[in-house]
Amino acid sequence: MHTYGKILNNKVLQNLLVWSVIYIILVATITADNKLIDAFLGILLLCPSVYVNSLFILPVFKKNKIKFFVLFFLNALTFAFLMAVTVQFSLKKEIDIATAQIGNVLGLQLLTLTFSSAIKVARDSFVFAQQEKEAELKLLKAQLNPHFLFNTLNNLYGLSVIKSEKLPSLMLKLSDLLRYSLYETKEVYVALQKEINYLENYVTLEKLRLNDASIRFDKQGDFSKYQIAPMLLIVFVENTFKHLGEDPEVMIHIKMEKNTLIFQCKNSRNASLVEENLEKGRSGIGLNNVKKRLALLYQGKYNLSIHKDEHYFKVDLKVTL
Repeated sequence: MHTYGKILNNKVLQNLLVWSVIYIILVATITADNKLIDAFLGILLLCPSVYVNSLFILPVFKKNKIKFFVLFFLNALTFAFLMAVTVQFSLKKEIDIATAQIGNVLGLQLLTLTFSSAIKVARDSFVFAQQEKEAELKLLKAQLNPHFLFNTLNNLYGLSVIKSEKLPSLMLKLSDLLRYSLYETKEVYVALQKEINYLENYVTLEKLRLNDASIRFDKQGDFSKYQIAPMLLIVFVENTFKHLGEDPEVMIHIKMEKNTLIFQCKNSRNASLVEENLEKGRSGIGLNNVKKRLALLYQGKYNLSIHKDEHYFKVDLKVTL
């Protein structure tokens, strides 16, 4: 989250920001000798109108804008009058509120309320956007795990039909994969090294299933210092094995270059596969899912390209972590 976002998402910082700016304005405009103290007292007098506005008047804005502006102005006018009376009373002068004095205090009230309202609206909009983003990510992750499990169970079912001796080993690998996907992917980000270990386990599972396939998995660099969105790369790896051609060939390469993750996967292509099937149906759930998650979590920080020709299907992904 950017610094601006952290400020907006923190109520304490938000209040400190508002009152610090107003205090500086008061200090700059007050001409009395003890202006630092007077500015502080001014803050205390402004507080009630600001919090009345924040708690009771701002929520009306979305329901009835005319009612909001009426209440907003009445709030400012009421507390401006009370503030002017309080100032004169504290100075032990006869209470005689001049129109000019009320106008000055009212202007200060309106400036304070407008500034505090803008910060509050910006914060609420930011929080809502974050909540909406988190809700969509949770939905996408919920879609992903059943999709992955569905494809894996299909593979195991095929082996069980022919009573393959590989089945027990594959079941153990599947157990490890599910343990990771169910218990270690609850956060928005996980350790990159764990995610790569997960990919290795998946590739090992596929190697057991495909004896005659040419499968290559390479990794290069230090992954221990970085984090990544969980289950992000598995979609591409899964699709490489799902859409293999008659001569199975898979190449997966992962490299860490400074703070950029370079991921490449390539597989021989099934010539009989209808091209649109890569984006539609069961396969499309995974690809569309990962594209949405990339856009949500790494906006402006990733580059994804998918190439296909007559013989191969290739994915190139670069993500700044």
